Amino acid sequence: MKKYSALLIMVGFLSGNSYSQEDDKNLDYSCIAFYNLENLFDTLIDPDTNKILQDDFTPKGPNKWNTKKYYEKLDNMSLVISKLGIEQVSDGAVMVGLSEIENKSVLIDLAAQPKLKSRNYQIVHYESPDKRGIDVGLLYNPKYFKVLSSSAYEVNNPEDSTWRTRNQLLVTGELNGERIHVMVAHWPSRRGGQKKSGPKRALAADVGRSVIDSIMTAEPMAKIFYMGDLNDDPIDDSVRENLKSVGKVEKLEEDKLFNPMENFYKKGIGTLGYRDAWNLFDQIIVSQELVKTDYSSYRYSSAVIYNKDYLKQKSGRYIGYPKRTYSFGQYIGGYSDHFPVYLFLVREK
Repeated sequence: MKKYSALLIMVGFLSGNSYSQEDDKNLDYSCIAFYNLENLFDTLIDPDTNKILQDDFTPKGPNKWNTKKYYEKLDNMSLVISKLGIEQVSDGAVMVGLSEIENKSVLIDLAAQPKLKSRNYQIVHYESPDKRGIDVGLLYNPKYFKVLSSSAYEVNNPEDSTWRTRNQLLVTGELNGERIHVMVAHWPSRRGGQKKSGPKRALAADVGRSVIDSIMTAEPMAKIFYMGDLNDDPIDDSVRENLKSVGKVEKLEEDKLFNPMENFYKKGIGTLGYRDAWNLFDQIIVSQELVKTDYSSYRYSSAVIYNKDYLKQKSGRYIGYPKRTYSFGQYIGGYSDHFPVYLFLVREK
């Protein structure tokens, strides 16, 4: 990737060091992102699936979802994705984990949008059994990332065999020659309240942690990124206890993951608003190998919540919150009810 010199990037802050503008010329940056696209549905009904949201997103459904609105949504989503990370990396995010997508077809349409077409984003996607009809997926730039393998992991509830949610996607590949593992997840919602829904997110966290443990057993120094809309905040038990993450490097123990999003949350910065409060459900969590301070290979540098003004409501009760596609049933042509997040990685050239 072409690199820009930053003003003063605190790349080495984990060890109390910083790189100067002169040092920055000798650094190689990369960007990894996640974005909840808020119901990116096409206008068609898939007769082979039982998706309860499909009727809403058709021309005759309550949302009056049509081709014009669909392509406006694609254009909006592609604009946002095209901006992620460009302050440091001219080609933007090398990969973007995505949630709330209907199928592979909408990802093909998204990657083909004029604002993204030059990046030649490729797709990793598996159909999920989720009853709402939404999946997770990954866009990646083949110029910088080579997929070696991929798989999907179901989240099952031993107390309810009929319950279904989104699969968790695992992609293993080489980022500019370095082996990494990326998981994309969308944990169960908070519908029904925290007490009722919390155990379901714990199940999802346990699945993610099990996959991570398997990777770490085979590769003790594996570079792992766990990203997604977790429907829980960084300090909730599902994230801290089940997934085993901490928000401070000095608290890392043998099997812990580092969650750079926790610091944002403690400062009151979120990725979505609900009932006059901010939540930070959209997170990218990394394995310990990524927070070492030997920059001969890629290490975590910094995290960003992309919350530019054009993504926000400009007036009304929810001023400052993410401007979504629909508001109280009315189409307002916004973006998503979530802000995207991304990480910068850095290594010495």
